[in-house]
Amino acid sequence: MGKYLKIFIALAIPALLMAGEGEAAQKYFELTGRHTDFVPRVFNFILLAGLLVYLLKEPLKKMLQERTDLIASELNEIEAKRQAAKDEKIKAEKALEAAKTRAAEIVEDAKKEIALIKDNIQKHTEQELHSLEKIFNDKCEIESRKTIRETTLKVLNENIGAEDIPLDAQKIVNIVTKEVA
Repeated sequence: MGKYLKIFIALAIPALLMAGEGEAAQKYFELTGRHTDFVPRVFNFILLAGLLVYLLKEPLKKMLQERTDLIASELNEIEAKRQAAKDEKIKAEKALEAAKTRAAEIVEDAKKEIALIKDNIQKHTEQELHSLEKIFNDKCEIESRKTIRETTLKVLNENIGAEDIPLDAQKIVNIVTKEVA
């Protein structure tokens, strides 16, 4: 662009210098007999403008085309990035939905597992309790038999002596019944 600016300045400076109202204007009036040189100046301006358009048309066109292509390529890049971001967003939303579904499944599985563990603990506790009750009942029965045996031996040892051997069975039962009660 600097090259074209230099050309424009080289053509514009002489035109500006000639535009003054000095001796040149007086000489022009003497030569042409006109008070103004408007028509030749317009002609010169049109000629200069045409020359500038002719010289600068292709470089200006090329510059504008390059700028248009650059903007179009930047827009394409931005559109590609936007589409990639949109695709990533859709992918992330799908992953989020999958994670939510998986989390719901995990929670449901955990609830089922808790119920199974609870049932197993309850069954184990009931079995343990039943086993303890059976052991308790067995011990009570053993203690009861032991107490009856000890009482019977005590009664027999205390109440039956060598002189009491002719006792009959009915008397022994009565004596044992009294001690047990």
